[in-house]
Amino acid sequence: MGAEVNAELEHVRNYWANMKSNSPIYNFLLGDIEIISATKGQIRAHLKVLPVHFNSKKTLHGVVSSCIMDWAGGMAIASTGLDNTGLSTDIHTTFVSTAKEGDLLEIESKASKVGASLAFTTIEIRHAGDKEKVVAHGTHTKYIKR
Repeated sequence: MGAEVNAELEHVRNYWANMKSNSPIYNFLLGDIEIISATKGQIRAHLKVLPVHFNSKKTLHGVVSSCIMDWAGGMAIASTGLDNTGLSTDIHTTFVSTAKEGDLLEIESKASKVGASLAFTTIEIRHAGDKEKVVAHGTHTKYIKR
């Protein structure tokens, strides 16, 4: 989307390309996600809601939001330069609203601390272009071994 490609963005995009090719579930649910920016400890991405993301009511399934929390927490950690983002120890998702087919979601993830053994992130999923229209927010803690 025209974002300047800095070292963090290049690293995160490369990390994601490798991860996607090795993760059938991420590839299935998030294969079309676009990482639009990255700085140290923070990423932003876009995902268009497709039928594969639906629940029985034809709106965004909660499992997709939780999958995004998992993915985005790891990407924020990767933006700090790590080549291994560790293992999840805790993921918490709060569902605020929903999205429907064709909606463009913006995902913002921040690594609040990346220590020697644990990393802590916060994630927000919202409708792109409307910071007030939050779909879900959460936290993700990962065990990392340096």
